[in-house]
Amino acid sequence: MTNVHIGLNVRDLEKSKTFYENMLGVTPAKEKHDYIKFLTADPNFNLTLTPTEQVEGNQINHFGVQLESKEEVTKHKERLEKVGFFAREEMDTTCCYAVQDKFWVTDPDGNEWEYFYTKNDAEETNDECCAG
Repeated sequence: MTNVHIGLNVRDLEKSKTFYENMLGVTPAKEKHDYIKFLTADPNFNLTLTPTEQVEGNQINHFGVQLESKEEVTKHKERLEKVGFFAREEMDTTCCYAVQDKFWVTDPDGNEWEYFYTKNDAEETNDECCAG
Protein backbone atom coordinates (compact mmCIF):
# COMPACT_ATOMS: atom_id res chain seq x y z
CA MET A 1 0.00 0.00 0.00
CA THR A 2 1.18 3.51 -0.78
CA ASN A 3 0.18 6.36 1.54
CA VAL A 4 0.65 10.08 1.17
CA HIS A 5 2.23 11.32 4.42
CA ILE A 6 1.99 14.84 5.83
CA GLY A 7 3.45 15.78 9.19
CA LEU A 8 1.88 18.95 10.59
CA ASN A 9 3.03 21.14 13.45
CA VAL A 10 0.02 22.29 15.47
CA ARG A 11 -0.45 24.75 18.35
CA ASP A 12 -3.21 22.85 20.16
CA LEU A 13 -2.96 19.07 19.82
CA GLU A 14 -6.43 18.40 21.25
CA LYS A 15 -8.22 20.95 19.01
CA SER A 16 -6.37 19.65 15.96
CA LYS A 17 -7.17 16.06 16.91
CA THR A 18 -10.89 16.88 17.06
CA PHE A 19 -10.74 18.77 13.75
CA TYR A 20 -9.01 15.93 11.90
CA GLU A 21 -11.18 13.22 13.50
CA ASN A 22 -14.20 15.02 12.10
CA MET A 23 -12.64 15.96 8.76
CA LEU A 24 -11.23 12.51 8.04
CA GLY A 25 -14.06 10.57 9.71
CA VAL A 26 -11.65 8.32 11.65
CA THR A 27 -10.08 8.16 15.09
CA PRO A 28 -6.30 8.25 15.53
CA ALA A 29 -4.35 5.09 14.75
CA LYS A 30 -1.74 6.14 17.33
CA GLU A 31 -1.98 8.71 20.10
CA LYS A 32 0.71 9.85 22.55
CA HIS A 33 0.93 12.96 24.73
CA ASP A 34 2.97 14.75 22.04
CA TYR A 35 1.98 12.96 18.83
CA ILE A 36 -1.12 11.85 16.96
CA LYS A 37 -1.23 9.71 13.81
CA PHE A 38 -4.21 9.23 11.51
CA LEU A 39 -4.34 6.53 8.83
CA THR A 40 -7.13 6.48 6.28
CA ALA A 41 -7.97 3.99 3.55
CA ASP A 42 -9.88 6.28 1.18
CA PRO A 43 -7.69 8.04 0.30
CA ASN A 44 -4.57 6.20 1.51
CA PHE A 45 -3.26 8.86 3.85
CA ASN A 46 -0.90 9.12 6.82
CA LEU A 47 -1.27 12.38 8.75
CA THR A 48 0.73 13.10 11.89
CA LEU A 49 0.26 15.99 14.30
CA THR A 50 3.06 17.29 16.52
CA PRO A 51 2.54 20.15 18.99
CA THR A 52 4.71 23.24 18.78
CA GLU A 53 4.48 26.69 20.35
CA GLN A 54 4.50 28.63 17.08
CA VAL A 55 2.78 27.87 13.77
CA GLU A 56 3.20 30.78 11.40
CA GLY A 57 4.20 31.84 7.94
CA ASN A 58 2.90 30.70 4.60
CA GLN A 59 4.99 27.62 3.92
CA ILE A 60 1.86 25.76 2.81
CA ASN A 61 -0.59 27.08 0.21
CA HIS A 62 -3.31 24.50 0.92
CA PHE A 63 -4.05 20.79 1.08
CA GLY A 64 -6.63 18.91 -0.93
CA VAL A 65 -8.54 15.71 -1.37
CA GLN A 66 -9.30 14.95 -5.02
CA LEU A 67 -12.58 13.10 -5.51
CA GLU A 68 -14.05 11.24 -8.47
CA SER A 69 -17.43 13.01 -8.79
CA LYS A 70 -19.51 16.04 -7.84
CA GLU A 71 -21.69 13.66 -5.81
CA GLU A 72 -18.67 12.76 -3.65
CA VAL A 73 -17.96 16.46 -3.11
CA THR A 74 -21.55 16.96 -1.95
CA LYS A 75 -21.42 13.84 0.27
CA HIS A 76 -18.28 15.03 2.10
CA LYS A 77 -19.57 18.61 2.40
CA GLU A 78 -22.82 17.42 3.98
CA ARG A 79 -20.93 15.04 6.30
CA LEU A 80 -18.66 17.82 7.56
CA GLU A 81 -21.47 20.35 7.95
CA LYS A 82 -23.37 17.82 10.11
CA VAL A 83 -20.48 17.83 12.60
CA GLY A 84 -20.34 21.64 12.70
CA PHE A 85 -17.83 22.61 10.01
CA PHE A 86 -18.28 25.73 7.93
CA ALA A 87 -17.68 24.69 4.33
CA ARG A 88 -16.95 27.44 1.80
CA GLU A 89 -18.37 26.16 -1.49
CA GLU A 90 -17.09 26.89 -5.01
CA MET A 91 -19.04 25.02 -7.66
CA ASP A 92 -18.26 25.16 -11.37
CA THR A 93 -15.23 27.36 -10.78
CA THR A 94 -12.11 27.69 -12.92
CA CYS A 95 -9.04 27.14 -10.77
CA CYS A 96 -5.51 25.86 -11.44
CA TYR A 97 -6.28 25.51 -15.16
CA ALA A 98 -9.26 23.25 -14.49
CA VAL A 99 -13.03 23.52 -14.09
CA GLN A 100 -13.84 22.18 -10.63
CA ASP A 101 -16.55 21.66 -8.03
CA LYS A 102 -15.11 22.08 -4.54
CA PHE A 103 -15.47 23.25 -0.98
CA TRP A 104 -12.98 24.38 1.66
CA VAL A 105 -12.58 23.83 5.42
CA THR A 106 -9.93 25.36 7.69
CA ASP A 107 -8.11 23.61 10.53
CA PRO A 108 -7.39 25.25 13.93
CA ASP A 109 -3.99 26.52 12.71
CA GLY A 110 -5.40 28.17 9.57
CA ASN A 111 -4.44 25.44 7.08
CA GLU A 112 -7.04 25.22 4.34
CA TRP A 113 -8.22 21.91 2.89
CA GLU A 114 -10.17 21.60 -0.33
CA TYR A 115 -12.31 18.65 -1.36
CA PHE A 116 -12.55 18.86 -5.14
CA TYR A 117 -13.66 17.20 -8.34
CA THR A 118 -12.03 18.20 -11.63
CA LYS A 119 -14.58 18.28 -14.44
CA ASN A 120 -12.17 19.15 -17.23
CA ASP A 121 -9.08 21.16 -18.12
CA ALA A 122 -9.21 24.90 -18.84
CA GLU A 123 -6.92 27.15 -20.84
CA GLU A 124 -7.12 29.94 -18.24
CA THR A 125 -7.09 30.16 -14.47
CA ASN A 126 -8.22 32.52 -11.75
CA ASP A 127 -5.02 33.88 -10.15
CA GLU A 128 -6.64 33.98 -6.70
CA CYS A 129 -8.19 30.53 -6.76
CA CYS A 130 -5.21 28.41 -5.76
CA ALA A 131 -4.43 30.56 -2.75
CA GLY A 132 -7.03 28.73 -0.69
